[in-house]
Amino acid sequence: MFDVAIIGAGPAGLSAGLYAARAKLSTIIIEKMYPGGQAAMTYRIENYPGFSDGIGGAELAEAMKSQAERFGAKILNNGAVKIVKEDNIFNIILDDDNVEAKTVILAAGASAKKLGVKGEIEFTGRGVSYCATCDGAFYANKTVAVVGGGDTAIEEALFLTRFASKVYVIHRRNQLRATKILQERAFQNSKISFIWDSVVDEIRGKDTVNELVVKNVKTGELESISVDGIFVAIGQTPLTDFVKDIISLDNQGYIITNEHMMTNVPGIFAAGDIRQKPLRQVITAASDGAVAAVEAGRFIESMQ
Repeated sequence: MFDVAIIGAGPAGLSAGLYAARAKLSTIIIEKMYPGGQAAMTYRIENYPGFSDGIGGAELAEAMKSQAERFGAKILNNGAVKIVKEDNIFNIILDDDNVEAKTVILAAGASAKKLGVKGEIEFTGRGVSYCATCDGAFYANKTVAVVGGGDTAIEEALFLTRFASKVYVIHRRNQLRATKILQERAFQNSKISFIWDSVVDEIRGKDTVNELVVKNVKTGELESISVDGIFVAIGQTPLTDFVKDIISLDNQGYIITNEHMMTNVPGIFAAGDIRQKPLRQVITAASDGAVAAVEAGRFIESMQ
């Protein structure tokens, strides 16, 4: 039996683990993949306070993990299937284990959205990727495409110019949504070319990707582009399937909380990208985690 069970070991979950363990609450952090979440896959984080020259995402994630563990948080590699409340105790059913806790903090984050076009599933891992940091090095001196127009897409495109000889950015609108500083860097980079008002209609290849069929959303015209890889960065889907039957979600599947990170179920809190919020960044995830842990401690005290 733990005081606090945290599902997800991204910045939100690790921050919650640090605050909970430091408050002398018995704490377990359950993570299906690896600690750090999407932050660990980010090549360089430039907007986290305290690092004037930036810091590698994996480096920051490892530091957060070590800090939480130093205060006594335990990390368990497993996947959450569902949560059952029994006599004010939460039974977290995992892939191959069960964990009981007095409170739960949901910090499972979100996963990359798919394009949903022909060839995407077939070529995933063979030219279709959702992480430039993970796979960019495979495209040295090759041509790649990035789909999207937000911060993540442009960060991916800029990172890929370290390896690729040419990077297409395909965006369904005629202007980017990314922050101005990222836009300026992208426009000034000679390796990046933009394909505006367009979407990917099909991904083609033999053993690996070698062609994209791109459709202009205004004219309907189809165009074929030769590429060696495509990186999809069109947004995220919250990982809330395992709690959709007990927690209130918005119409996009994000968990609804108040400013204290409380959900509609007393004793269950949510933090980070998994919850409904206006900004999803490492700093806001860490903040959410800290608030959730403090509120979980107060909840436990109120039950005694």
